[in-house]
Amino acid sequence: MLELLQFHPAFGLMNPSPFCMKVEVFLRLAGLPYRCRNGEVPLRMPKRKLPVLRDGDLLVCDSQAILVHLQQRYGAGMPASLKAPETAGELVIRRTLEEHTLFAGLWLRWVDPPAWPQLKEAMFGQFPAPLRWVVPPLVRRKIRRDIWGQGVGRHSREEIVARAKADLDAVVELLGPLPYYAGQEPGALDATVYAFAANMLWAPIDSPLRAHARGQPRLVAYAQRMRERVGA
Repeated sequence: MLELLQFHPAFGLMNPSPFCMKVEVFLRLAGLPYRCRNGEVPLRMPKRKLPVLRDGDLLVCDSQAILVHLQQRYGAGMPASLKAPETAGELVIRRTLEEHTLFAGLWLRWVDPPAWPQLKEAMFGQFPAPLRWVVPPLVRRKIRRDIWGQGVGRHSREEIVARAKADLDAVVELLGPLPYYAGQEPGALDATVYAFAANMLWAPIDSPLRAHARGQPRLVAYAQRMRERVGA
């Protein structure tokens, strides 16, 4: 059976990491049997990040590499929309979310002072003492450094929020009148978009981006459709 190595679930979502959630959504859409191994430590993984998929003796790292692996090995039993190669437009949408919107979302969760107490409790509340006191500031410091290095963290709060809102507006506009990004049935890109949308809409951490997402009727309807398809 396939085994998904990932962070602990939180916020009532499959996972607080859009990348981990993306893979699990794809597995459910594909109808592939799998089990989750939650609470893994990224530093112990081959590329020092999660998720990782164990397929027999093979470890596949990186969420997009995992999806491609699943398409190539198990695509014969998948719906056509789910195993279709990524188009140029789909790649642009995915990269927007994963390489830019992600970092704005991280800043609003991990750095923005109003959100930090909620996030710290959700992510580290189950840790035993003294780890739940020692680990959170260390992880927060690393994430702040990563966001700064990527570039988003060098902007003001207002600029970060404005950039994230612009990303979200563009992604929603590109959905158009269709029920899913792949058309009448969900595809691989929908696993990505839904993972980000669910984390924006339903994670109980208040932020301007969450409020903006909830004010997008098409995005809310899309996320509800996807939740009904995958059961979470």
